[in-house]
Amino acid sequence: MPHDTDTPPAHDYAAFLRQQLALQHANVARYMLDGEQVWLKKAGPRHGMGRYRVLGALARLARLQVLRPVPNLGGTAAIATEARRLYDLAARGLRVPVLLARQEDGLLLRHLGRPGEPAPSLDGELHAAMPQGPQAVLALWRQGLEALQQVHSTGTSLSQAFARNLVRCPDGVVGFIDFEDDPTRALPLAHCQARDALCFVHSTALYLRESGALETARLLWAAWLAQQPADMQSTLAHSIARLAWLGHLPQSRRLGRDLQRARAAYDLLTPVIPA
Repeated sequence: MPHDTDTPPAHDYAAFLRQQLALQHANVARYMLDGEQVWLKKAGPRHGMGRYRVLGALARLARLQVLRPVPNLGGTAAIATEARRLYDLAARGLRVPVLLARQEDGLLLRHLGRPGEPAPSLDGELHAAMPQGPQAVLALWRQGLEALQQVHSTGTSLSQAFARNLVRCPDGVVGFIDFEDDPTRALPLAHCQARDALCFVHSTALYLRESGALETARLLWAAWLAQQPADMQSTLAHSIARLAWLGHLPQSRRLGRDLQRARAAYDLLTPVIPA
């Protein structure tokens, strides 16, 4: 479902961006313009690769190209990448922030939620749903998986399909944020889409396990996977086979949250064997 692109005529967004960029110190800041909430993203310094440590470590251990971190150099390159991806995804009918104005070193984006209210990430909602039991967690997880399918059905992929980058808009539609890198320019599409699935599962499987929803989710995952193109299924099957060593890890909090997530993800991804 495309986002509402009606732009209030009262503001010169380009002028606001130009003026505020010179004053803003933070890389990202929120502003209210006569009741409309916007976000200004400013080109930051060149990025290191530390933020990709988990995917990078798994890619090295398993020798998996699909998990190889896609460089995000930050600065004006990241601004250009995000603008290009926002235009492309919006043109495909996907819910992303409306790009109100851009220049080489900054973007002005419309908030995906209601003015003055946070737009909750799927990660935050899954965490909040834990006390409500497995069905509440499973419903949110399934919505995220369906949103991923919607993206892939348009012939593209996300950048980092972690649950923190999936946002539930006020009308219930799942939107997408954070496009400073572009895997489609570094990997084949089947790899990019498999990468989306692995990122989504890695960031959500532990919620499923801890809420008691993992076994039901495995059935939903198997049904979802059966509907994917053959090349993506093959890429995922190869990736899961290369990650088999994760199945030998204990289900222990002593592993730390990152490895707990990886172990839960592997258990979710392994084929369901009929009784």
